[in-house]
Parts: sequence; C-alpha cells; structure tokens
Amino acid sequence: MKSIMKSITAIAILSLISCGGKEEKKNDSIQIGQKPAATETPKEEPAASTKPSETIDLTNKGVGPIKNLELPAEIDQAMAAKGMEVYKNKCMACHKPDKKFIGPAPKGILLRRTPEWIMNMILDPEDMIKKDPLAKALLVEFNGSPMANQNLTEEEARQVLEYFRTL
Repeated sequence: MKSIMKSITAIAILSLISCGGKEEKKNDSIQIGQKPAATETPKEEPAASTKPSETIDLTNKGVGPIKNLELPAEIDQAMAAKGMEVYKNKCMACHKPDKKFIGPAPKGILLRRTPEWIMNMILDPEDMIKKDPLAKALLVEFNGSPMANQNLTEEEARQVLEYFRTL
C-alpha cells in the first residue's frame, strides 16, 4: 500500500513539474531610443469623452413637431406650477429633479439642450431615440431604459419645460 501511495505521489509531482514549463515574460516597456517590435501594434489611448447626459449641444433641435421655440426672459410662474404638477404625476417615477435616477436629472437641462430638443423628447421619445444621435447615446448611458411616452399635449410639455427653467 505504501509503495502505491509513493508511486502516485511521484507521478503527481512529475506531472506538475512537466507542466510548469519555462514562462516567457513579455516586456511591454519601451526604452528611449528603441522602436516597438514590428509585430506590435501601437495602442490607441481612448479619447477623454463626456457622458451624453453632460454633453452640451445648444444647436440640436431634435426630431419632432417643435421646430422653433423662443422662451421669454422671465419665467411664467403659473405655467411652471402647472408643469411641476405634470412632472410630479408623469415624470417622477423615472426622473428626480436634481439627481440621476432611471433617467437623467432635468436640473440645468436648458444649459445643455435647446428648448426644442427638450420639447421633442417629451412629446415623442420613441422617434427621438430612433433618429436623434444624442437621444440614442442617452439610451445607452441609461442602460437601455427608453423614456416612456406619457402622451403629453404640447401645452403640457411646454409647462414642464417652464418648470425645468425653475430648477
């Protein structure tokens, strides 16, 4: 019995030694004055990119019915109050006013997007996601969670936009 155990142990040790082989170490560092080997391809450094939710694009009006929208200098408080109610009832399940949740926070949105883009996104998120590059990028950033179409009227969407101006 002892000789069988010794034999099994010896075979196991020999197997481990034979599989261990000499490991080649690749030196990825480049010395001054040396060029990379011909077989190596230089690695491209990823460009520093901004998240879509932080991207500033004040030229894109989006895809949809709103082509031009001039906002008055002064905020219409009555309209903003109605917009806040619409927002609470239809939007807060996914959007928190000042922090990322399922969707982006609307606080400061008018510093990053045109009023037309915001209105078009509220009114027809499906078409925006299909055709607008920024909306597509936002979909990716927010884990593929598309914005739900709440079927707001243009008036309700405009009220929500006015509320966004108060954030």
